[in-house]
Amino acid sequence: EMEAKYSRKMQALRDEMDLRRKTEIHELEERKNTQISELLENHEGAFGAIKNYYNDITAKNLTLINLLKEQVEELKKKEAVLEKEKAEVQLQNKELTEPLQEAQELVAELQKKLVHYYRDKEALMTSKAHLKITQKELKDLQWEHEVLEQRFSKVQEERDQLYQKFTRAINEVQQKSGFKNLLLERKLQGLIELLEKKEVELSEVLAASNLDPSALSLITHKLEDVLQSKNATIQDLQFQLARVCKAHNDMLQTFEAKLTSFGIPLDNLGFQPLSFPIPGQ
Repeated sequence: EMEAKYSRKMQALRDEMDLRRKTEIHELEERKNTQISELLENHEGAFGAIKNYYNDITAKNLTLINLLKEQVEELKKKEAVLEKEKAEVQLQNKELTEPLQEAQELVAELQKKLVHYYRDKEALMTSKAHLKITQKELKDLQWEHEVLEQRFSKVQEERDQLYQKFTRAINEVQQKSGFKNLLLERKLQGLIELLEKKEVELSEVLAASNLDPSALSLITHKLEDVLQSKNATIQDLQFQLARVCKAHNDMLQTFEAKLTSFGIPLDNLGFQPLSFPIPGQ
């Protein structure tokens, strides 16, 4: 019974599937026929359009060919007319060759003259420009010359004033330094003479006293201390004298440098550098 039952179901399923397959095949056939019909219609429309297009082109080309033929005929006529005119113009050219050659020679000569004219004109403009620049430079130089003359006059005046100031200053310094040098030299000479006198007196006292060696040594040491103190004083005075001389000489060198910078000769200076009191100091 089960086998019979499933056999019936299988048969029913086969019948259903056959019906569905036939239906689908029928639908596919209809769609295929529809597409074929559409393609045929499209192809016929496109063929008709192409046919009409080429028919139009052919008609237009025929019309254009006819038109071109007419134009060619007209051009041939014009060419014949132009050939005649050409012959006439060539004849006229032969007649005008000599005047044309003369005119060309005249034009060449005028062009040369024109080139020279432009060259001369450019040279003239350049000369005018240089002249303006030179005039401007001349004015500037004249103005600078006037300014320099005024500055030179002012510098000369300042130089004369400085010369007078330096002369007065050098005279004052020389007078002060000479007076101070004289005082220092006299003081130094007096100290030297006093020292010599004291040494002689000391020698006489030592010779007359007949002191024992220990006392004599003590006195000698004290005298040496005194002499060292005096020598230090003498060296200090010599140093002061040398310093004054150096200041005088430095002032003199500065004055000579200023005179040289202002272009004043040193022959009429009238001052000499002072020598140091101790050679080699």
